[in-house]
Amino acid sequence: MSHDASALPPVAHDAAAQRFTLAVDGERAVLDYQLRDGTMAITHTGVPEAIGGRGIAALLTRAALAHARASGLKVAPECSYAAAFMQRHGEYADLLG
Repeated sequence: MSHDASALPPVAHDAAAQRFTLAVDGERAVLDYQLRDGTMAITHTGVPEAIGGRGIAALLTRAALAHARASGLKVAPECSYAAAFMQRHGEYADLLG
């Protein structure tokens, strides 16, 4: 099984819906967030089982964190995946609100 992220489409950001999405093989993975007083609270990361195991949740999380950094937002990882991701990747520690 290939874990080549470059083979995946880019992550889309729907700012109005406060959601990042990645559509693969007809399935849609999502990361939902809420903006609260300068903080991006990541509330949910969901990847359908059919497209699991490809690093898609990580791609969504990286896209969200990059957006937060570029926008000067702090991040509150309220979903267990985002919290674990930020613990594993110390380069995002500065974003923790």
